Amino acid sequence: MKVFEGNFNGKGCKIAIAASRFNSTIVEQLIKGCEDGLLRNGVKDSDISLFKVPGAFELPQLANRLAASKKYDGVVVLGAVIRGETPHFDYVAAEVSKGVASVSFESKTPVIFGVLTTDNTEQALHRSGIKSGNKGFEAALSCLETIDLYKNL
Repeated sequence: MKVFEGNFNGKGCKIAIAASRFNSTIVEQLIKGCEDGLLRNGVKDSDISLFKVPGAFELPQLANRLAASKKYDGVVVLGAVIRGETPHFDYVAAEVSKGVASVSFESKTPVIFGVLTTDNTEQALHRSGIKSGNKGFEAALSCLETIDLYKNL
């Protein structure tokens, strides 16, 4: 059996980060983690572009435009949707997840989902670097690995 896997080789890669401004305390930590993951694996700072939209709901459309531009080897989508007292969380989390999945499926460019969907702020803080690692860092590695794998298909 032949096994194909990508590596974390970001040399020469151009990466777009699509991030929401809502829940900025959390998202800024995800952005820092993502940037760290990219830089540690060979992506030049000048090859990383950050785009911000008001909230998570706008992320799929931004990701779609970035992937369609063909300017980037990969797109990392970052945000945080935290459950509140109303069903708003359910609608936003579902639509963002479906939207980014749709963009990823339709695009030839890897589009990586790094949006936290948590029950509370504490869980979001933990996943943005306080306790449970940084999901932005993990999304960066997923992006680089997927780019490398696609190059070898």
